[in-house]
Amino acid sequence: MDLVLEPGGNGEKTVLVYRALRAAIVDGRLPAGHRLPPTRALAADLGVSRGSVATAYERLGAEGYLVSRVGSGTFVAPTPAAPGPRRAPADPLRPREPWKPRPTSGDQRPPRYDFRTGIPDATLFPFDTWRRLVTAEMRLGANNPAMYASPAGHPALRAAIARYLGVSRSLRAGPDDVVITNGTQHALDLIARVLLRPGDAVAVEDPGYPPARMLFESLGCRVACVPVDEQGLVVTALPAGCRLVYATPSHQFPLGRAMSLARRRELLDWARRRAAAIVEDDYDSEFRYRARPLEPLHSLDTAGRVIYAGTFSKSMLPSMRTGFVLAPPGLRDALAAARQLGDGYGSPPIQAALARFIDDGQLARHVRRAGREYGRRHARIAAALAAMPGLAVLPSAAGLHVTALLDAGTQAAPVVAACAAAGVAVEDLAEYSYATSQAGFVFGFGATDPSLIDEGLAIFADLLARHA
Repeated sequence: MDLVLEPGGNGEKTVLVYRALRAAIVDGRLPAGHRLPPTRALAADLGVSRGSVATAYERLGAEGYLVSRVGSGTFVAPTPAAPGPRRAPADPLRPREPWKPRPTSGDQRPPRYDFRTGIPDATLFPFDTWRRLVTAEMRLGANNPAMYASPAGHPALRAAIARYLGVSRSLRAGPDDVVITNGTQHALDLIARVLLRPGDAVAVEDPGYPPARMLFESLGCRVACVPVDEQGLVVTALPAGCRLVYATPSHQFPLGRAMSLARRRELLDWARRRAAAIVEDDYDSEFRYRARPLEPLHSLDTAGRVIYAGTFSKSMLPSMRTGFVLAPPGLRDALAAARQLGDGYGSPPIQAALARFIDDGQLARHVRRAGREYGRRHARIAAALAAMPGLAVLPSAAGLHVTALLDAGTQAAPVVAACAAAGVAVEDLAEYSYATSQAGFVFGFGATDPSLIDEGLAIFADLLARHA
């Protein structure tokens, strides 16, 4: 127990010990039930006499802060005496806008009927296999645990990701092209810090992924929210002087449409002519339920303008905090340097275990197994929503959510609120919109209990009918 005594004369040692202990109890640094050290040990630590500590213990016991138990020691009382009135501490420091935390799935109790987006089904994950791999890497020490690791990531993982993307997404990449991140949001932060200056123009999709827009705004960029139509991002609506475009072409979030080949080529040509960068977020591309996806922008890019970002948060688990960037040669060292200045590097044992998980075929096996289950949920939810009057289900062939648009003149917010009161968590499409005015709902199905899907959708249908 570390206590700091206020400066004072020799005659005040007992008072100083008393004040230090009382302050620690009142502030909660010594919680109820905490066992205090013996008087001789604390006196030696503080450099005071044993009598000073014993007297302080007695006084605190008399005031109700401590209790003594014969043969056991001295403990902080279960309900310490209430402290006297304290002046509210000054709080002169204030953050600049727009720093405000967004609620996450871990901040709230899961609802009974959970149709929130972005949450995979953890029960489908092969924890036993993963545990063995991580344990083995921890036992081996993941190379040299006493040394700092490469900020670009574990070499074996970079090589494994390059091979995996070559098979699963037909991407030509080598280990040197890969920079490991803590997920897509971390990747966006690194990319923005090495490419953008305050005041630079950045384009995002509307509707789109709010954390991306908020990240660019927090860095002082001028963010333009560009509409999305049936073919994807409307390239003709991109602002002049735009330095970077963030897009989800394989499975637009949250509408679920894939960007057409013609629109992809148009976007690539625009970036080449304007000397701009494109960040291609290929989230959820592993889980496809119908046709093979179109080629990624990265595969079509011949001018080195596309930065491809991916994550294992959906294909494995969000808690893994592992993603990657395929970086053009001119950005590799800068991205690694940006990570080194930020959080240094990731966890070598986790990265080494993930490399083995990929190379042993475990990731592909898990994606196939989970994809079959997600496909069944996707079909059930899409069919049920399509049968509800007033809803138009948007076609989607991939991902972990389904989006449905409402008829004109109907608002989603009252239905979402009524659903929440009934234990049904469904998301309002307006939460992902900035300037667009489409009304609708977004249904995630990764966290949904399959046995409760029909029941939850029936409650939603009833509440939709009432409010429509």
